[in-house]
Amino acid sequence: MKTFPQSLKEARPGSRELLESLTQRVHELNPKLNAFLRWNNGSHLVPEGGVRELSLAGLPISIKDNICIDGLETTCASKILKGHIPPYDATVISKLKNAGAVIFGQCNMDEFAFGSSCETSAYGPVRNPWDLERVPGGSSGGSAAAVASGMTLAALGSDTGGSIRQPAAFCGIVGLKPTYGRVSRYGLIAFGSSFDQIGPMTRTVEDAAILMNVLAGHDPKDSTSANVPVPDYTKSLRRDVKGLRIGLPKEFYGDGIDPEVRASVDQAAKIFEKLGAQIKTVSLPHTPHSVAVYYIVAVAEASSNLGRFDGVEYGLRVPAQDLKEMYFETRDQGFGQEAKRRILLGTFVLSAGYYDAYYLKGQKVRTLIREDFTNAYKEVDLILSPTAPTPPFKIGEKMNDPLAMYLSDIFTIPANLAGVPAISIPCGFTKSGLPIGLQLMGRAFEEETLFRAAYTFEQETEYYKKKPNI
Repeated sequence: MKTFPQSLKEARPGSRELLESLTQRVHELNPKLNAFLRWNNGSHLVPEGGVRELSLAGLPISIKDNICIDGLETTCASKILKGHIPPYDATVISKLKNAGAVIFGQCNMDEFAFGSSCETSAYGPVRNPWDLERVPGGSSGGSAAAVASGMTLAALGSDTGGSIRQPAAFCGIVGLKPTYGRVSRYGLIAFGSSFDQIGPMTRTVEDAAILMNVLAGHDPKDSTSANVPVPDYTKSLRRDVKGLRIGLPKEFYGDGIDPEVRASVDQAAKIFEKLGAQIKTVSLPHTPHSVAVYYIVAVAEASSNLGRFDGVEYGLRVPAQDLKEMYFETRDQGFGQEAKRRILLGTFVLSAGYYDAYYLKGQKVRTLIREDFTNAYKEVDLILSPTAPTPPFKIGEKMNDPLAMYLSDIFTIPANLAGVPAISIPCGFTKSGLPIGLQLMGRAFEEETLFRAAYTFEQETEYYKKKPNI
């Protein structure tokens, strides 16, 4: 960590020394962490001379393994996509390349983004750099661990129900889920098409803003992409929250929160108040239904999206005597246990006789959850909560209890259901030295307000300067 910059802002464009130091760190640490699935240092791509004015010239950005990169194997950490090499770049990859970035390795993840701990990968679990016996969070755990451990300066993750923010909290870094439609999903291998968003995972709020300047914007290749003007997010980075109205949702502060997490978040609210923000209690009354709604609607979308992986066109194909057996054996051997669980759940809630009782009702309650946020934002500008109810838990602790695992995302899921932007930033540490994350949620397409508040808190507390001793 001593031999290279701590952030994108500090890095010298086109620095071969930077890539060499990071390469050495990857060789040292990845065998312990398993954060990268595939890795090349991209040194041949370092821009020379005239392109150094590009915003990310020569800077290494690592990519979650569910974002397509032209010519590089992309598997969603699943056996069923082994050998799948996309013939095109996702829009976010094109944008990074056009800004001069070096694509610096592909990060491990929960299989098809199905998980909250990065233990469901077909290629083994990712370990948390703060404690190798603990999970880094999921599903973007490889991205989070790579950034936190100093193996890369920044990474992209995807967030369907908290998969950027929860691992960011568990690994002590910054993670932003943009407003649904703010960043193109073209080239993201879909989990839940009405939930998924790609976003930055970085060491600082400023780095997240720098990356969002590159990633955000309308994309005609994505029919859900919003044609909304994109501001310069770095201009919102000022230490000023005076008059900002911040709501504490009473439904988020009940039983089940670890006492140390609760204490850190309570202290964060007091810091915002001391800095001039107005803190008030708000209500999101349908929050208790969020996890149930998510695991109806999202798994239904997952079941539909994963129907395309059948061994016919690409990825794994298990030889068989006839087509039906080939389908069966390929999917049986190709999908892991959690993927099968979600496919079965999704198929069930969409099936005749159950559609109205589950999927249709889930969509109706999702609308009520959206309305909760709309009403709350009449009273406040931002909503503050813990990112996760607990600090990072031990590897294996929740693998045999799916419900306990799903509840790890209880505070992050509502923002995905409502489509609003949310950011996780470090807000403290447990007595044993594990990171704790704070979540801020804002109005749709008002990421600037999130950045302003997050930057103010970050600069006031400087928790982001503490790094794992690995």
